[in-house]
Amino acid sequence: EPINETVSVEKEGCPKCLVFQTSICSGHCLTKVPVYKSPFSTVYQHVCTYRDVRYETVRLPDCPPWVDPHITYPVALSCDCSLCTMDTSDCTIESLQPDFCMSQREDLPAY
Repeated sequence: EPINETVSVEKEGCPKCLVFQTSICSGHCLTKVPVYKSPFSTVYQHVCTYRDVRYETVRLPDCPPWVDPHITYPVALSCDCSLCTMDTSDCTIESLQPDFCMSQREDLPAY
């Protein structure tokens, strides 16, 4: 089930990082690891990832005129335990927090 999380978006060329609330998929999935591991078998780790999404667009503040200030991001509508898809999910063991910013933070007011 999707959870509310504070996330950040930023873009090269724009001086500010925008921080706001959205729905993401997060959690644990049951995994069975075989007792006997054959060199010919493959074990796949299932993770909590997006099943249904919609896309929303935000505008980064104070971008120079030659940089497109718009960023589109996925909003989780439903989640599923399945194989990790690196196109839509962060499947690393120790990644950065979802609200990490490299540039100056600007909080988007909650609606």
